[in-house]
Amino acid sequence: MKSQESESPLNLPGKALAVRNLSSNETVILVDEWDSPIGQAEKHEAHRAGKLHRAFSILVFNSKGETLIQKRAREKYHSGGLWTNTCDGHPRPGEGILEAGKRRLRDELGFECELREVAKFIYKEPVDNNMTEHEFLHVLVGKYDGEIRPNPLEISEIKWVGFPELKEKVRKEPENYAVWFRLALDRLPTNL
Repeated sequence: MKSQESESPLNLPGKALAVRNLSSNETVILVDEWDSPIGQAEKHEAHRAGKLHRAFSILVFNSKGETLIQKRAREKYHSGGLWTNTCDGHPRPGEGILEAGKRRLRDELGFECELREVAKFIYKEPVDNNMTEHEFLHVLVGKYDGEIRPNPLEISEIKWVGFPELKEKVRKEPENYAVWFRLALDRLPTNL
């Protein structure tokens, strides 16, 4: 794999942390089309019913400008075995987007780094296991060059890939990538 050699303009420190076990019984924040909270639901139920809820996707870049992507564990409740962004998840009630993003980085990859929001949008797409992703998605970016410890309950594989190469692979083989990741890539600002 050929990597992109240019420096990423992000200058955000990170640190490696221990991986923790994850809870599958989580509550998500239901929102309206302006991202205002209107209720709560159990995560799997929200996906089965296709309820609009708050979520985030994170793209972490290294100092070479490469993006860390992951292949979701096959056992995930939907979209198992697909490649996706560095990390994603749902904030808990009372938890901010950036705080939730750092929590998920720790849980899934064993590190955290500073994050900033670069985009947000609503999408609704069917996924496998009779579920629907209907999310008000916040797209976050960060920079990290340290140790990574993927949680095998969440991730089957990780790799760093040059951003132009990644966009080309997603364009040529969209079936290998999670739907929210494909949509987020199309909405990223060009000045990352």
